[in-house]
Amino acid sequence: MIVCFALAACLHAPTFAGAWAGFGRPLSRPPVSLVASPAHVSLTGAAREAVTVTSAGRQPVVVEVARAGYGLDLRGRPRVGRLRAPWISVRPRRARIVPGGKAMFVVASSPPSRAEPGDHSELVLLVARPLRTAALSVRMRLGVIVVVRVRGRIVRRLTPIRLRARTRGRARQLDLLLRNAGNVTEAVDTGCLTLGLRRPAARLVHLRPVARTLLPHTRGIAEFRYPKRWHGRATVSIERRRRCPGLLLRRFVLRL
Repeated sequence: MIVCFALAACLHAPTFAGAWAGFGRPLSRPPVSLVASPAHVSLTGAAREAVTVTSAGRQPVVVEVARAGYGLDLRGRPRVGRLRAPWISVRPRRARIVPGGKAMFVVASSPPSRAEPGDHSELVLLVARPLRTAALSVRMRLGVIVVVRVRGRIVRRLTPIRLRARTRGRARQLDLLLRNAGNVTEAVDTGCLTLGLRRPAARLVHLRPVARTLLPHTRGIAEFRYPKRWHGRATVSIERRRRCPGLLLRRFVLRL
């Protein structure tokens, strides 16, 4: 998973061969553009993994490494937070990459012996700036999520809190608020749960969630879309799938 943040401008505009824009000039590659692989790093205990960063821009860049905390809002959108458990180190801390070139960064984890079992997430920020000076100083931040799993007793517990129907633009959806009381990250998708929805004089239907993740000890909303023509009283049951054995079952009655 890559999180792209722009300090001055986010420069991932695509290039279309043969396209023209403004004064008859063809669209070209942006001055700064980075791609990281792998985009998501998972480490268990004390371990390490290499991340390759490729420059797809037209100017040589200097890439510097920073670290930050990682979190998700209620809707699952990533956010940068305060670094609480600095267990991650990255080497080198700075690299120069020519257009089309690559640089390798080694991400290493070293959790302390007192660390709590489960998943702990951090964000490695790759900050790039062009070497050439320009009238507009452009920088780009690329975030690579690093999850460190500490060995020990794994707890999996997803608790449904409430279910609400709402309108989102032209669509209708059910918002299921969940609390992850466990110590590992849960993938909330069709492999975890579905909703069984029954309306009077209508057959039972199964709603699938919009895929998202839920970090340990946090709350989040799972979204379920349904047709706008459905109205009236409905009974909704949570159906547990194989990948979420710690999901508590619950039934809701609401008006669509």
